[in-house]
Amino acid sequence: MNPQDPLVVAQQLFPVMMPVFTCNLAAYPDALRLAREAIDDLRAIDPTPISSNVQSVYVSPWDSNRRTEKFSPICEIVRTVALHVTKVFLSADLPALGMDYFVKDCWGMIYEKADHTRLHNHFPAELSCALYLEVEPGCAPIVFDNGYQIQPENGLLVLFPGILNHQVPATPGRRVVVSMNLFKMAKLQ
Repeated sequence: MNPQDPLVVAQQLFPVMMPVFTCNLAAYPDALRLAREAIDDLRAIDPTPISSNVQSVYVSPWDSNRRTEKFSPICEIVRTVALHVTKVFLSADLPALGMDYFVKDCWGMIYEKADHTRLHNHFPAELSCALYLEVEPGCAPIVFDNGYQIQPENGLLVLFPGILNHQVPATPGRRVVVSMNLFKMAKLQ
């Protein structure tokens, strides 16, 4: 490739602050219970975890939200939280702009002792999340690129830009998590 070619791109890295949002969804016990049941249902059908950057005892398929309706209530709650966060903290009222979020990917993970996740991101998703359904005290945190850590607790939703790198160190205790990728779309008229 010719260095004068306009397709040659140089990468420059700048330290950038990216927002991470948290809230607890414990006020929605039925949706949390159904999501937990969905993970067990999918594991019963096929106990082999999918291969990914997640090294855990079980990872359900990426399209788990299309395999069982049990994920629908929690996906809708997360979508609503994402719209609220976008309006209040990012100053963008998506519905007023004729846009909405949809959950494209949704999957569950069961981590046991020593399970971990390698550094990764969820690009091209606009937003991604981790929702903690079950956590043992002292289980591993989610660790973001800048070293910022969030310690899981039952019902905690962590919502962040899909481009933000994150990982999970080897966990000393059990953690059961649902992750999702949200994308923007034009609202159907």
